[in-house]
Amino acid sequence: MTSSSMSRRSVLARSAALAGGATAVAAGVTATAASPAHARQAYDVGALVRPDDPRYPLLTTGNNQRYVAAPEYVKMIRSTADAERALRAAHRAGKRVSVRSGGHCFADLVCNPEVEVILDFSEMTDIGYDPSRRAFYVEPGARLLNVYEALYKGWGVTVPGGICYSVGAGGHISGGGYGLLSRAHGLVVDHLYAVEVVTVDEKGRVRTTVATREEDDPNRDLWWAHTGGGGGNFGLITRYWFRSPDAKGTEPGDQLISPPSKVLVQAVDLPWADLDEAKFARLLKNFGAWHEANSAPDSPYRHLSSLFNVSSKAHGSLGMFTQVDATVPGARKMLDDYFAAITAGTGLAAKPMTKANGEIPHLAELAEPREMPWLSATRMVGTNNPTITDPMSRAVHKSGYMRKNFSDQQIAALYKYMTRPDFENPDTMLVLFSFGGRVNAVAPDATANAQRDCVFKMTFQTFWPDERDDDFHLDWIRGLYAEFFAETKGVPVIGDHTDGCYINYCDTDMADPAYNRSGIPWHALYYKGNYPRLQQVKKRWDPGNYFRHALSVELPRS
Repeated sequence: MTSSSMSRRSVLARSAALAGGATAVAAGVTATAASPAHARQAYDVGALVRPDDPRYPLLTTGNNQRYVAAPEYVKMIRSTADAERALRAAHRAGKRVSVRSGGHCFADLVCNPEVEVILDFSEMTDIGYDPSRRAFYVEPGARLLNVYEALYKGWGVTVPGGICYSVGAGGHISGGGYGLLSRAHGLVVDHLYAVEVVTVDEKGRVRTTVATREEDDPNRDLWWAHTGGGGGNFGLITRYWFRSPDAKGTEPGDQLISPPSKVLVQAVDLPWADLDEAKFARLLKNFGAWHEANSAPDSPYRHLSSLFNVSSKAHGSLGMFTQVDATVPGARKMLDDYFAAITAGTGLAAKPMTKANGEIPHLAELAEPREMPWLSATRMVGTNNPTITDPMSRAVHKSGYMRKNFSDQQIAALYKYMTRPDFENPDTMLVLFSFGGRVNAVAPDATANAQRDCVFKMTFQTFWPDERDDDFHLDWIRGLYAEFFAETKGVPVIGDHTDGCYINYCDTDMADPAYNRSGIPWHALYYKGNYPRLQQVKKRWDPGNYFRHALSVELPRS
């Protein structure tokens, strides 16, 4: 969610030339250093990094060290005009491009061998208020925690975004975006008012368009495509604007949701030593049953959200973090009742989270619920987990939306794999995330994010440091996922119990019939019935299919 420094744009002239033979700016800026216009021009031109540059190794991979690219160059983007020039140059040269904001892509959609140019937006980090649109703007390179810090400190508002502090806004938002406030306030894109996108047509003509959610906006389809359509599909996102649909008043603080001033948080360990298969099954069944019963849009429990790490036995314990709006009447009882419901029939009691094996250190003292400012809780959860912030980790992730509770078969598969004697990796977990609430108050076709009647969502993930162990971990998680969804041929099909996958947790196995044996195409799992409409947006805004990757929206067949 956050921390890259807010816009380090230097006014010093750069000697690097733009991609594709564009004019170097250094000499001109040096000669007219006193001119604000020329200084601004240099300020808004990002570096061009080639293989002989010491920055190149850093910029050719992302958060997951499994994926490394070898592009001809990486172009750092610092402004909309910079993005236009970079896109025009790459397109004219016939170069295959990929687009990055924070580098947290779960698959090789950005860093893969086919990419010839990476367009990197991590230096576009501005956040502020735009009175002309009565909306808050966020540039794509802003990290999520920086977004929360700037919006809340400046105006007392926020967006209901994710936990991981260093995720870039560009990809997080375009895929839908959700977090601990989503049960109370919906997805991030439910508050998206406008998006600025640089596109290119088949003839190489580059243009920048601001598309809004206004019903009479002729470019509204481009806005809609960025409310869950995923990144790298239609063009280069250079700015988002946020204003809640029910915003009233004229002051900036009236335009977007306000988080709770205070939250109650609890973080507990549930040791594997206290579990057998029956207690493990009861625990998960309790979690699923509670969310089935309490995830309606108007549920009083929409103010409570929980993150449950069902970790491997090698980790030593399962961990559960729960947050509830402390300003809601009966908040403490709500939290206590939730914990009692999850542990009912197991005999388990709350124990402090350990500081070993990658747990969050500051949460070790929160077995007893504690009240704290919302932003403090957000910082604490987002910045103190060494597993997800390790810059050298290799990882694999899979996802699923759940409409109903777990089946007995699913729990049996999970128990089997999490306790497998030959699996000794402690940095492995199925993350269960509270969902529903106000997320489910929005129609499936109102945004591109179509999963609008689920009660919780899941991320299967494992992290390891050594390339030599890749095959072992891939085989392990693919085996778990296949057995977990064995009743639906290896994937969470669209049906009564499951509702597909989350595009921000992209997984190219969903497009591989060796792993997706359901006969359901990958795009139906991610986009459901919204996919044909996304294809029409693609046809209008990227008719040459210039922006493409392994899971990109495809042009409609003629």
